Amino acid sequence: MDLKLKGKSVIVMAASKGLGKASAMEFAREGARVLISSRSEEELAKTAEEIKKETGNNQVEYIVCDVKKAEDIQNMVQKAVDWNGTVDVLINNAGGPPAGTFEDFDDEAWQHAFELNLLSFIRSIRAVLPYMKKQKKGHIVNIASSSIKQSLNNLLLSNTLRPGIAGLSKSLSQELAPDNIMINTIGPGRIETDRIMELNRKKAEEQGVSVDQIKSLTEQEIPAGRSGDPAEFAKTIVFFGSGANTYITGQSLVVDGGLVKAL
Repeated sequence: MDLKLKGKSVIVMAASKGLGKASAMEFAREGARVLISSRSEEELAKTAEEIKKETGNNQVEYIVCDVKKAEDIQNMVQKAVDWNGTVDVLINNAGGPPAGTFEDFDDEAWQHAFELNLLSFIRSIRAVLPYMKKQKKGHIVNIASSSIKQSLNNLLLSNTLRPGIAGLSKSLSQELAPDNIMINTIGPGRIETDRIMELNRKKAEEQGVSVDQIKSLTEQEIPAGRSGDPAEFAKTIVFFGSGANTYITGQSLVVDGGLVKAL
């Protein structure tokens, strides 16, 4: 299948590691011109070189961007436009909020989570839309969490903010479809990332058991019998963000090996 990504201008946020990095890698394999961002210039530089080496695609650039800062998001989009003339694909992504229950979080924690996991997506979408509307096409993919379908224990902030991304996508799909702009939300289940390992460590400490025991127990709940690989998740992101996706918009999908039981 021709994904029609060769030479396309792609932004992947929070891409120095984890799901963002895996997604950027797959876009580069398809010949896209990929701009990656995160808060760490050192990590970005290493990741950009790794992507170039792994894919043979030297059209990979990076920019430091704190997604909680509106100015950084504007600068990121401007760099993509200066480099490529437009933005064809936006992959929204941000680190997950901390684990905890209602009484663990004050107003500052809630505000931080809102700015990190919802407002950042709103700002980046706002920044790329003029270019996508001008060319009458574009793809936006929001990386969220399986909590867009089913709440997760001890992850109150994620359970509250991530469904907001799905609601945003559904509403925008109605507004943007006349301009041939597809927008969808993809939630990872148990994918082997630093975020999942961090949550495993926290749970192991709370229960007084080893991280391996926690990993084994959680994988028993997955019908596929294992955690997912970031590259597996990334392939889904790339399809939804590609020219091969011409008619799927406003959808919320989880990539989880069958873990989520909600319809």
